[in-house]
Amino acid sequence: MWNAFKRFVSLILMGIAGLAAWTTWFALSPVQLPGPSLEFSITPGSSLRAATRQIIYAGVVMPAWQFNLLARVAARDTAIKAGSYEISQGITPWQIVRKTMQGDVSQAGIVLIEGWTFRQIREAMAAHRDLRHDSDALSDAVLMERLGEPRGSPEGWFFPDTYLFAKGESDLAVLARAHRAMQKHLESVWQKRTPASPLRTPYDALILASIVEKETGRSEDRAMIAAVFINRLRIGMRLQTDPTVIYGLGEKFDGNLRKRDLEADHRFNTYTRDGLPPSPIAMPGLASLLAVVEPAKTSAIYFVARGDGSSAFSTTLEEHNRAVAKFQLKR
Repeated sequence: MWNAFKRFVSLILMGIAGLAAWTTWFALSPVQLPGPSLEFSITPGSSLRAATRQIIYAGVVMPAWQFNLLARVAARDTAIKAGSYEISQGITPWQIVRKTMQGDVSQAGIVLIEGWTFRQIREAMAAHRDLRHDSDALSDAVLMERLGEPRGSPEGWFFPDTYLFAKGESDLAVLARAHRAMQKHLESVWQKRTPASPLRTPYDALILASIVEKETGRSEDRAMIAAVFINRLRIGMRLQTDPTVIYGLGEKFDGNLRKRDLEADHRFNTYTRDGLPPSPIAMPGLASLLAVVEPAKTSAIYFVARGDGSSAFSTTLEEHNRAVAKFQLKR
């Protein structure tokens, strides 16, 4: 009887050793892929079995039950992370287990550019093939509610930058990061404002920074352009800036700003209305935000484009008219 028990124990130990050897062999043997590389996605909330099905459905050739067993033996069955993954020829089941356990997802990126409107941001998001388009059917107002920001216009509230994300990530998640970044930068910049600034709130600074962003042809002129608008606000002079009129025209703008456009009153026409427009007109960058709280020290209240991207600044209307004649009318 004792001998029988020893044989039984020996068989169990041999079985365990065999299972361990087999598991090691399977774990370290490359899987078959249909090409040099392969992408697969694991949806949020997937169990190990569901994740395995998604991996195999994408084209990874391996027995599902063996991969499941490997993951369970490795005690990784509760650590699978959702996301998009990229693998290449030569990868082993063990490497796939580790990759999905660590959340080593493949990344993509999107660039939000200074001066873009919110409409342009949404168009870029909708066209990006690596994003999950959760916002497509949402109005601007509902989208902002989803981001926890139900107030007012979404214009200007997103910081221009390059944003990396896991392939298949929600566009709402990327927008939320851009929104938090703008809030953070605006809060920081607002602390640097000069005591005599006519800007009363951080939102005022955001609005004026968006105008400076659209008016600036060369970065070295940014602080001077900001100073011109600050000086105009301080003395009660209208801003009289074309980009606000163009923004108000929206899709009606055909690329040619006419005199009648400047004379047609609407809430974004700074030729017919005092003070700042009701919202930003674009997405300002950090340099424009800084320029409106730390403008150049000048008494200039006019500027005109020279035609080479730079601007000529004047303190009197007479000087300004001469500059217009020289650079715009070529007299």
